[in-house]
Amino acid sequence: MKTITAEEYFAGNYPSGTTLLDVRSPGEYTAGRLPGAQSLPLFSDAERAEVGTLYKQTSPDAALLKGLEIAGSKMRWLVERARELAPDNKAVVHCWRGGQRSGSVAWLLERAGMDVTQLTGGYKGARTFIRHYLQHSDHNFQVLSGPTGSGKTQVLLAMAELGAHVIDLEGIANHKGSSFGAIGEAPQPSSEQFENILFSELRSIPPGSTVYLEDESRMIGHVYMPDEFYGRLAAAPVTMLEQPKEWRVNRLVGIYGDADPDLLAGAFTRIRKKLGGQHLNSALEAIEAGDLATAASIALVYYDKAYHHYGERRKANVVRTIVAESADPLAVAQQLLMT
Repeated sequence: MKTITAEEYFAGNYPSGTTLLDVRSPGEYTAGRLPGAQSLPLFSDAERAEVGTLYKQTSPDAALLKGLEIAGSKMRWLVERARELAPDNKAVVHCWRGGQRSGSVAWLLERAGMDVTQLTGGYKGARTFIRHYLQHSDHNFQVLSGPTGSGKTQVLLAMAELGAHVIDLEGIANHKGSSFGAIGEAPQPSSEQFENILFSELRSIPPGSTVYLEDESRMIGHVYMPDEFYGRLAAAPVTMLEQPKEWRVNRLVGIYGDADPDLLAGAFTRIRKKLGGQHLNSALEAIEAGDLATAASIALVYYDKAYHHYGERRKANVVRTIVAESADPLAVAQQLLMT
């Protein structure tokens, strides 16, 4: 049986047209999967739980026999599905630790005429490599900071259009990073899957390059940024973006103008303790009246205060302050890259 390490796999040391097949259960795959991996589950979630219970409560041999019983009835489906997922007939197969699940599927597919390689250490080993890479990759981080409504994400995306290397952390997390951040977004990935996507994007950028990212707290919605990566983000040089409050209010109205008023009211209610009862009531009245500009201005009372306290802690990392000459993200992106 041919094997490949995570480092070798991510370096692309495999034949062209090779498909990565993940034979873990659907639940494991959903919680976190390697970039490009296709799901070919040997066990369902219930079957995996059954085998695991037998292993712990009866014996490893009982678990093995049950696994063989389950897998035996799926052998034809596994081969046919693998051929669909890997049309070039070449595959790297992995499970959790690179053990019996991937070994047995790799053996079966090999007997069926496929060119198969087993990933040493499985998903667990690959995850160790990913976290090490997030901490030690040869990239120079530059952080864009600024108060809520500054359009930092839009500016970064415009910088990417101009050729800069950018990673959109909020885009990966499906969250705009505030009490309102989930509105209009797809469900968030798990923190584990966030790391996997982040790794994939960072890995695609040439070593030694400057990478521009948005200033974020450790939590983006419910996604927890990995310590290995967040430490680098917190230590990176910061560009502070400043612009008139009017532009920021208009931008927030543009982002949330079509949002469900009930969702907006709920977001305001979640920050009621820090916003204050009077401000909350005024915001809710403005939402009911369709006056989103007033509601956005009230939100900025809280967020500007919070940003001021946060900014005090970030002062040591600020290397320059840019006063936006335009509300247009592309113009600001050009200003940042030329300054």
